[in-house]
Amino acid sequence: MTPDDGVAEPKHPGFVRRFLANLGPGLITGAADDDPSGISTYSVAGAAFGNTFLWTALFSFPLMSAVQLMCARLGMVTGRGLGGAIRKRYPVWVLWPACLILIVANVFNIGADLGGMADAMQMVTGVRSYYWTPFFAALIGGMLIWTSYNLIARVFKWLTLVLFAYVITAFLARPDWGAVFRGTFTPHVEWTRASLSVLVGILGTTISPYLFFWQASQEVEEEVKQGKVTVAQRRGTTDRELFVAREDVTTGMFYSNLVMFFIILTTAATLHAHGMKSIETARQAAEALRPLAGNGAYWLFTLGLIGTGMLGVPVLAGSCAYAISEAAAWRGSLSKKPRRAPRFYLVIGGAMLVGLALDFAGLNAVKMLFWSAVLNGLLAPPLVVLVVLLTSDRKVMGTRVNSLGANILGWVCAGVMAAAAVGLLIT
Repeated sequence: MTPDDGVAEPKHPGFVRRFLANLGPGLITGAADDDPSGISTYSVAGAAFGNTFLWTALFSFPLMSAVQLMCARLGMVTGRGLGGAIRKRYPVWVLWPACLILIVANVFNIGADLGGMADAMQMVTGVRSYYWTPFFAALIGGMLIWTSYNLIARVFKWLTLVLFAYVITAFLARPDWGAVFRGTFTPHVEWTRASLSVLVGILGTTISPYLFFWQASQEVEEEVKQGKVTVAQRRGTTDRELFVAREDVTTGMFYSNLVMFFIILTTAATLHAHGMKSIETARQAAEALRPLAGNGAYWLFTLGLIGTGMLGVPVLAGSCAYAISEAAAWRGSLSKKPRRAPRFYLVIGGAMLVGLALDFAGLNAVKMLFWSAVLNGLLAPPLVVLVVLLTSDRKVMGTRVNSLGANILGWVCAGVMAAAAVGLLIT
């Protein structure tokens, strides 16, 4: 038929609509990377060292993109999450230490993130953080346990928009763009404990092990949503699906690092430039922004902190549940109701409760943030090695093994993170 026949031709979605529709697990994973602990780490870097660490956003982008895409492809090709793939290919002494250390790091991170969100709410409402911490824990736990995966995915996708607050805040701070350019394209690291700890913290909170588990598992969840409920049904993928995943993951990682860049830039242009180099938390960074960059920057920074916690804490708790369930060969996922996957949801509830208990135990939130980032930085190199080995193995991936370029980026990522961790331990 032609238009002259009086029948309208079917409309094809435009590029922008198609692009936005294809964004999913990769975008959510990237945005969850900028959780309150990440914001605190980036704020400390900008306040203490100015624009010195801006280059890490540019440097880490191809590395984290390559590793996250490997995890996505692993989930799509094998029909299993990362824990399940490790269990099928390697002995238990490889599997369980990785999962258990991940859980320790995640639980500390959950506690620190809940504390950061509660502190931010205290700043804007005047109500003590003591009351906000259990409120957020209950809200997030309830959302994960009693709502559907489809709703969670849609909510998470919209929550990623809060990260634009940090881009806007950076421009309100009126940075020295010449210094920004130099910090972005001139890598510099001092051989000191302070500098190396910040570098390990940045790498550990940017290329985080919990994101590896979450990415692979969410690709599996997307296939379950399409009715592929068994591993056999999910196994294998098409060129088109891999293209969409690459687009999604690359966009998510770019978004994550863009926000990281602007948080470091904002705190460098305000706090560091005015001699405030000893801040320890994102809350202190937000409070200090008000007299230096105005109420607009303060409110955007603070509300972004709360929003990213709502995105990051569920990913931390969920990745714990996916890791344990896949390692133990339990049936469990966010697409199942609690009565059909009780052990999966018990892990989520347990991770949230222990994180909450750490807050009420009076542990220093700053130290929890720092050590969870360092622990992630120490755990990431061996896990990156496992991911590269799995996705290069024809017994696991068939013909969908890594390209030479992906393998190079994966090994460089593991090597750089290991070198930074060793350097920190030496100093």
